[in-house]
Amino acid sequence: MKNLKKSCALFVLFVLLCSCLGACAGGATGSGTSTSTNSAPAGNSDVASSADSTQTKSEKGVAAKTGPENAAPEADESKSANPEPGQKELHIGILQFAQHPSLDNCREGFLKGLAESGFVEGQNLTVDVQNAQADMGICGQIAAQFAGKKLDLICAIATPAAMSAYNAAQSKGIPVIYTAISDPVAAQLADSDKKPLGEVTGTSDRLPIKEQLSLIREVLPDAKNIGILFSTSEANSVSMLEVYKKLAPEYGFEIVDSGISSSSDIPLACDALLKKVDALSNLTDNTVVNSLPLILSKAKAKNIPVFGSEIEQVRLGCLASEGIEYISLGRQTGAMAAKILRGEAKASELPYEEIAEACLSVNLQAASDLGIKFSDELLARAVEKFTEISSANK
Repeated sequence: MKNLKKSCALFVLFVLLCSCLGACAGGATGSGTSTSTNSAPAGNSDVASSADSTQTKSEKGVAAKTGPENAAPEADESKSANPEPGQKELHIGILQFAQHPSLDNCREGFLKGLAESGFVEGQNLTVDVQNAQADMGICGQIAAQFAGKKLDLICAIATPAAMSAYNAAQSKGIPVIYTAISDPVAAQLADSDKKPLGEVTGTSDRLPIKEQLSLIREVLPDAKNIGILFSTSEANSVSMLEVYKKLAPEYGFEIVDSGISSSSDIPLACDALLKKVDALSNLTDNTVVNSLPLILSKAKAKNIPVFGSEIEQVRLGCLASEGIEYISLGRQTGAMAAKILRGEAKASELPYEEIAEACLSVNLQAASDLGIKFSDELLARAVEKFTEISSANK
């Protein structure tokens, strides 16, 4: 009997023990399910998709790491299909022949054109700017240094810079893009159909000489002789001078020219020329433009007007100009360079380009100093009217 009671007691204890163990196991299972639900609730992918639409690019990068396993591969495929310029840092050199506002504006416009096309200095673009200070020897040295660095592209500003860069870079396979060149054909950088003669192209600042001669005749109805100073070593100047001489008789003018070999020749050449002419007209001659303040001072003393070839020369004191606006020219060049840097085209596949229209600018202070009054019609079509004469250092 006692053994029976002990057996019953043991049976009851066994049943109670099993019940306790079952309850504990059920509690542990319930806790694990709750944790899983909190980390990935039902419908979570829809919420993530909605939030993703308001994330910044950096936030999306974080989300991709914590999202579904296939999110990261999708983002990588998108980037490879549409590569951004920033994926590779490029290195370019800018060789500027001389330091004066026209060429400075070209450089500024060039960098703007690149930035507008996705190539931003300091972000995905390293730019090495060098100035030859109107010295042909230094210009050649800089070009050789650039070629030795194996840059992705060289931008050459002005004809001497372009010729030096072209000669140095072609054997290295570095494309050259130029700007502020009046005659790429005369500089042997392109043929008569505007096709490049190698991996070199760019934009021309070819002067609207007919419009300039028409302007001079309108402002100075009694003038006969127009003086032009030019550098004998600049191919663009020699070329444009010939065009002036060809067209001048159509407007009742005779061209009186004076060639110089360096800036030191300018004072005497200018004095001699001012004795023979009724007005001076500038080319885009870098050596001459570099000495523009001196020329303007000497001409003002003789009460002889000087007509500029672009807007910056008018700002500095030239009477007027039917010429070029160089920031726009530079921006146009930057857009061409972007095509080359992206691999959309080779320089040899892009014909050189020109500014389509002339830009009339006048200086009212210079006119007042010379006792000249512009007609209302002329003022109405001027895109820029300067009311003072600015310093070259501004």
